[in-house]
Amino acid sequence: MTSRIPRDSRLRLVRAQSPRAERRAGAERGTARPLTAPGAVTQQRARRPAPRPPEGTPAPGELARMARKHLADAVRVARWADASLRPGRGPAVAPATTPAVDGAGESGEPRGTLSAETAERAAVELALTPDQVRADWDSARLAGLIEVHGDSARPGWRLRAWDRDDAAVLRGWVALFDAWSLTHAASRELAPATVAEVVEAMPQLLTLLQLSAGPVPVPQLLDLLDQRVTELRTERCEIPYGPQPEPVDPADTPALATLLDWALRGLAAVGALTYADGQATLTPLGSWAVWVKLEQICVAAQSPAGNIEQSADDMLRGCARLRPNAARSEYRAWLAARPVGSAVTELLDAARGEDALLRGLAFEALRVVGAPAEAEVRAVVDETPLRPYALIWLAEQEGADPEDVHLVLTRDESTWLWVDTAAAVVDHGETHLLIRHLESAVQPTVPALLDEVRRIGHPRTVQVLVALAAVHPDPALAKAVRRAAFQVHTGGV
Repeated sequence: MTSRIPRDSRLRLVRAQSPRAERRAGAERGTARPLTAPGAVTQQRARRPAPRPPEGTPAPGELARMARKHLADAVRVARWADASLRPGRGPAVAPATTPAVDGAGESGEPRGTLSAETAERAAVELALTPDQVRADWDSARLAGLIEVHGDSARPGWRLRAWDRDDAAVLRGWVALFDAWSLTHAASRELAPATVAEVVEAMPQLLTLLQLSAGPVPVPQLLDLLDQRVTELRTERCEIPYGPQPEPVDPADTPALATLLDWALRGLAAVGALTYADGQATLTPLGSWAVWVKLEQICVAAQSPAGNIEQSADDMLRGCARLRPNAARSEYRAWLAARPVGSAVTELLDAARGEDALLRGLAFEALRVVGAPAEAEVRAVVDETPLRPYALIWLAEQEGADPEDVHLVLTRDESTWLWVDTAAAVVDHGETHLLIRHLESAVQPTVPALLDEVRRIGHPRTVQVLVALAAVHPDPALAKAVRRAAFQVHTGGV
């Protein structure tokens, strides 16, 4: 038995097989054929010609130059933090007394906010004001130049690749563009629900700006915003039933006008548009980014297995029969059609269900989401069924070696994950997968495994042991497993 439970993207039933054990078994069979769920299909996409951006869009190198120029201040602060806050150079990244970042706490500051002491120090050394440092720090975080883990921060991979990788630069800028609503907060006097509606409506306004290919008057944008917000409320059945008076200017038009001004300023702050003289115009970067988003929607609409409109549960069930690349394409398509926050919530709700297969696949989909899901995943670490999956996911996000990621789990957590994975195999897999799953247990012997499996109290323990006993070819081992199942069922020892 191998001593680890690593992530295995080839087995579509979650982490059911050790890569080393699979290679060994493949050698014995004479082939290393990837394993999948029963009846797995490739579901390859029809080849689609690479789309071309609208005529007049600058070349990628020129777009990257614009992005570098816009994010120059954020890069400067990120590089200062890398040079000045790493261990051995002044205060450590996150000592107890002078952390580089503040965790969310009684102060109400959001997690990842630069601490006052560090902001003052950066302001002095960079000849900026503390407010400028904080703004640039936030931009660096949103662009992926800095990654915050708990109460510490470290340089992101994009910072390392900033000068040599145009694609990394453009991805970083698009990440900031996606987070435009966080660049400066809306007034607290405005209803949060209305703020959320405006954020949800902005893609339609940006599409109008992109199609117009020139300045659009603010009154025209306000009219479209009013229509879109009304549509959103109608979809949620918030419009009262029965006869209504003749249409008049809505009572919250002043609020919408204020929020449109806030949104346009936020988008201008990230470099997506220019906003002056009562007009808004997309920048070349902004026009390119909107085109990219529209292309993503087109790709999502062509999802190979047609899961884009399904709930998370149904989407994951549909992906269980796909090979890894096809499944990841489905995840991306499904995610592209939803706000990140609600998609992550829905995936975690699916993971909380009784189907262990969906639990593993939900975290596979969360791997496609990446860093934006970190806070939500960290929040479920204390939930017993999700804890092993969440800990491994977080370790991967923090750069742990895939071969060593299992070390973040305790023995009991590894055993719980083993049983959960076995339950997925019992419900959805094939007989030989359950037998081979024994090789991925952390325990060196079957008796040791049975002792720990009985002790951890997983709700599917009896079913897993009964299924294993029924299919194992070794009569003595099958008898021991069957006895263990009986003891768990009757509460014996």
